[in-house]
Amino acid sequence: MNNSKGVAMAFLIGGVIGAGLALLFAPSSGYETRRRIKDSVEDAGDWTVDRYQDARYKMAESSGKVKQFIGEKKEDLQSAFEAGKEAFQKGKERLTRES
Repeated sequence: MNNSKGVAMAFLIGGVIGAGLALLFAPSSGYETRRRIKDSVEDAGDWTVDRYQDARYKMAESSGKVKQFIGEKKEDLQSAFEAGKEAFQKGKERLTRES
């Protein structure tokens, strides 16, 4: 997971730098170049916010699934424990009667 974060961050930074250089070397007025740089930075910020929100949503969804899974397994374990306890009591009673 950590490696994919690094790759995504490197991609984002490379894209911003590349876009900035392309705008700086494009034949246009200073005002137009600054406007393009501003727009590119805003687009990169929007992209970053979108990725962050997607990641938060996926984490929340995964967390809910994990909690549900644990709850289901907890119920299964409790049922198995109760069945084992019951079987133990019945066996104990049978041995007591046979003695």
